[in-house]
Amino acid sequence: MQDHISQSEEQMKKAFTFLSEEYKLVRVGKANPFILDKVKVDYYGNPTPINQIGNITVEARSLIFKPWDASMINQVNKAIQKENLGITPQNDGEKIRLNFPALNQEEREKISKQVSKMAEESKITIRNIRHEILSKINKAKKEKQINEDEASRYEKKIKDITDLYNKKINEIKDKKISQVTKI
Repeated sequence: MQDHISQSEEQMKKAFTFLSEEYKLVRVGKANPFILDKVKVDYYGNPTPINQIGNITVEARSLIFKPWDASMINQVNKAIQKENLGITPQNDGEKIRLNFPALNQEEREKISKQVSKMAEESKITIRNIRHEILSKINKAKKEKQINEDEASRYEKKIKDITDLYNKKINEIKDKKISQVTKI
C-alpha cells in the first residue's frame, strides 16, 4: 500500500510541476523569456530549441534574440511567427526584437481567470488521484489485506499529501495573479 501512496504522491507532484511550467508561459505584461521555450528552429535539419542557437536578452518590455549564426535570422523569425505567440517579431537582419505591449485592465482580468482555471484543473487532477488511491485503500480493507487502523493511517496520509499540493497550487496561483494584476 505504501508503494501506491508513493506513486500517488509522485503523480500529484507531476501535476503541480506541469502547472508551474504552464504558468511560466502566461503573459504578465512584461518581457518573459520562457515564452520562447516552445519555439524550435530547423537548424541544419534538426529541430533545435531557440535558446541553443543564440542569446536571449530581456529589456523591460522587450526580448531581443541574437543568433550566433547570422544566416539563421530568417529561419528564427519564421519559427517565432509559426509558434503564434501573439507578438510580431521585428527582424533588423542582425537580431529579432519582440515587444510586449502593456496589458489593459480587461486583458488582466481575462488572464487572471485563465490562471484560476488552470489551477482548478490541476486541483481536479489531484482530487482524481486521491480518489483513486482511496478506492485502493477501501478495496484492501474490504479484502482484509489491511485492518481499520492501517486504512485510517493511509487515508490520513493521503489527505495530508493532497492538502499540501492544493496549498502549493493556491500559492502559485495567487502569486501569478498578483503578477498579472500588478500595473
